[in-house]
Amino acid sequence: MTAPTVPATSLPVRRWLLDLGAILALLTIPVVGFWSTFDGPRYLVAALGGLLLGMSLGVLGAVLRWGILLLSGATVAAYFLFGGALALPHTTVAGVIPTLETLRLLAEGTVTSWKQLLTTVAPVAAGDGHLVVPFLLALVAAVLTTSLAVRAPAAAWALIPAAAYLAVEIALGTSQPVVPVVQGMVFGLVAVVWLAIRQAWQPQAAAVSVGEGSSGARGAALRRAVMGVGVIALAAVIGVTTSAFAAPASPRYVLRDVVIPPFDIREFPSPLQSFRAYVRDFPDETLFTVSGLPEDARVRLATMDAYNGTVYNVSDEGAGSSSAFSPVRTNMSADAEGTPAKVHVEIAALEGVWMPDAGAVRSITFDGERAEDLRRTAHYNESTSTGVVTARLQQGDAYTIDSVIPEIPSDEALADTPFAPVSLPEQEGVPQDLADVASNAVADAVTPIEQARALESLLSEGGFFSHGLAGEVISRAGHGAERITTLLGAEQMVGDDEQYATAMALLAREVGIPARVVMGFYPDEDQAGQAVFEATGDSLHAWVEIAFEGAGWVPFDPTPPEDQVPNDQTTKPKADPKPQVLQPPPPPQEPVDLPPTVTDDGGSEDENALDLTLLWTIVGIGAGTLGILFVLLAPFVVIGVLKATRRRRRREAERPADRISGGWDELVDRASDHGAPVRTGGTRLEEAGVLSTAFAEPRVATLASRADLEVFGPSEPSPHDVEVFWTQVDEIVGGMASSRSWWQRMKARLSIRSLLAGTRFALPARAIAIPTDPRVRPERAKKRAKAGAASESAPERSGSDPQENA
Repeated sequence: MTAPTVPATSLPVRRWLLDLGAILALLTIPVVGFWSTFDGPRYLVAALGGLLLGMSLGVLGAVLRWGILLLSGATVAAYFLFGGALALPHTTVAGVIPTLETLRLLAEGTVTSWKQLLTTVAPVAAGDGHLVVPFLLALVAAVLTTSLAVRAPAAAWALIPAAAYLAVEIALGTSQPVVPVVQGMVFGLVAVVWLAIRQAWQPQAAAVSVGEGSSGARGAALRRAVMGVGVIALAAVIGVTTSAFAAPASPRYVLRDVVIPPFDIREFPSPLQSFRAYVRDFPDETLFTVSGLPEDARVRLATMDAYNGTVYNVSDEGAGSSSAFSPVRTNMSADAEGTPAKVHVEIAALEGVWMPDAGAVRSITFDGERAEDLRRTAHYNESTSTGVVTARLQQGDAYTIDSVIPEIPSDEALADTPFAPVSLPEQEGVPQDLADVASNAVADAVTPIEQARALESLLSEGGFFSHGLAGEVISRAGHGAERITTLLGAEQMVGDDEQYATAMALLAREVGIPARVVMGFYPDEDQAGQAVFEATGDSLHAWVEIAFEGAGWVPFDPTPPEDQVPNDQTTKPKADPKPQVLQPPPPPQEPVDLPPTVTDDGGSEDENALDLTLLWTIVGIGAGTLGILFVLLAPFVVIGVLKATRRRRRREAERPADRISGGWDELVDRASDHGAPVRTGGTRLEEAGVLSTAFAEPRVATLASRADLEVFGPSEPSPHDVEVFWTQVDEIVGGMASSRSWWQRMKARLSIRSLLAGTRFALPARAIAIPTDPRVRPERAKKRAKAGAASESAPERSGSDPQENA
């Protein structure tokens, strides 16, 4: 007879060590696979912490014989209790005690952390809340794998959650994983060795030969295990060695490659188009204030490197271009060198998506009531040091920037430095005469820095400054091809930063110099070094940056000084100011009465801000709890659905006799799930004897006899007979459940014993003596016991002929 299932509390020590060691090895492989996804080993604390915590819960649940509900509740409690210390330590008290913010982020993380991880450029920062993903995955996988390993009789069930964990890690990882071949081979090797040893330790059904004791059997099992492990290890070594040469160099596709962040900077107009509007409408009004700005540092608003003959804008060249924005994180600009600075920005009259910043930004912390909305919609381009907020900045917004201010090299330091070989988009619609003008300007220059200075001097020393406002020399706005041609072809060049920066960038590109246009703010010489810089339309500028190898992008100012105005009176405006009024383009963000509307709406939102925050916190915690419960309860929901489908199929069989037979099978299966030691191959009367003894129910024998008469009788049973029979089956099954405790009833509902009966995965029956039918002769009982397997293939479950059962 097959040995009964051993409870978890009775497992030998070697079995505990084997199972826990194999589980730790299997689940550590996906943890290591996350290495290329995160920017450092900090994620190992969350992943390994969740792994050990889940294994502990699995062992504790097995020893104390917890049910699925109690184990699920303990897992949810552990997630919220230890998640702060392991995954979100920056939100806890002393790095351990969770706060309300911790619980809110953990609850929301069960739903939103997956999207945030996939839409953030890898390697992601550990401090941005992304550690919730490896912690939650390791916790759930460890609980399921450990519980199945120490409770299920077959170790193969425990491989399902372990393999699912590995598959999820691959899907959430990067297309350049850490030693993928070694991961797969080690996972397979550990799994096969574990299964082989577990199988070798299982009690053997074959009889022991005469003269062979228990020590001989153990020795044979040990030899089989050692030989199996040796063969598997040799195959693994050969497989790993040959796979490095035989594996095709095909790309690896992950979810990160198909999940595209919903953001395109080209949806917004170029800020350079609004240059004259800012100068005209906000000459003295504060757009924003900056605190902590180092001396000689500049505030960047936007960087543009693509020209189409009408406007300078961001390009469409993919990674590394001016349109390559990604969600902000805490490990940006990791390779930047310079002076660290902490800059605080408070928005006043400035509106739009372009976010003022300084230097190479490493992290951004938003303040105020809209902090969360701004954080979720903030993007940054490390190649151009430009930030945007799709939620649009408005008055009252504030944020703090941790950045690195690069040092501007001197001309002497760049004397022998060539231009950097950077990739820039092709310029379109460039005036034809610009190539000759640029070539003549740099004809006498020898070194790259001399060529750049020659173009700068051509404009700053040979041109004149004017915004074209009232009382100033006529200067049309815009920077299209016609406007730049007029600027360079006139007897006196007149314009402002918009025209001169565009002209220098186009001239530089015509002679092969990598240049781009930057729009931003910086204080005048008399305001430099002040603690607080108030940016206005008067302090708005545009300049050119040129890339030098090893030095980065160096700024150049081709705009003439503001006091450098033309002396020729013919260039001054006429008495009739109509041309001056018609030329400037209208502001791109009219009407101006929108901010009061936003302010009024914000006032009504402020009244309910606290209530909404508390409500979303409660909803987030509830959603997270339900998500974890769904993952843990899903296997048992499937079990319930399978049993309900089986019952419906039996009761709605085509033949009435099959419905009667199905009713008896339903009774036997329910009794088997309740723990009755029913064995395959017995007659209905034999099964009735087992059930009568197990549940003290005398009606089972009567029901068995009736089933035989209905099934093997001369006529088909009527629908009424079928209904009465199933009613009696339900009454007997209800009596079985009523004599059991609540936990025993739940265990019977979730038992898979009856579902696996008759398959190669059938669970062994209980080692309890089975009472046989007294009307069956001993020799016939022996014959049936020996031919149990053959009886399973008979037309009826009883395995006997009609006359014998009658």
